[in-house]
Amino acid sequence: MNESQSANPSQGCFCQGAGPQVSDLMSKLVPAETREHIRNCRVEFLKALRSLIDQRIEHLTRSEKKGATVSVE
Repeated sequence: MNESQSANPSQGCFCQGAGPQVSDLMSKLVPAETREHIRNCRVEFLKALRSLIDQRIEHLTRSEKKGATVSVE
């Protein structure tokens, strides 16, 4: 981070520091019950991503069968 960014931390941010202001506005306009539903939705979305990542990790670390199958008489 350079000196101009440390003087104005929102300068390097994509939202240009509007994030906290938008959060304040949303908390005033959106009912508490709705905010709770939105929060729960974000949690469930993250759980879905975790599930996808866990499945992919399992797929990549699954040991493959080595050798050939030979029938014995």
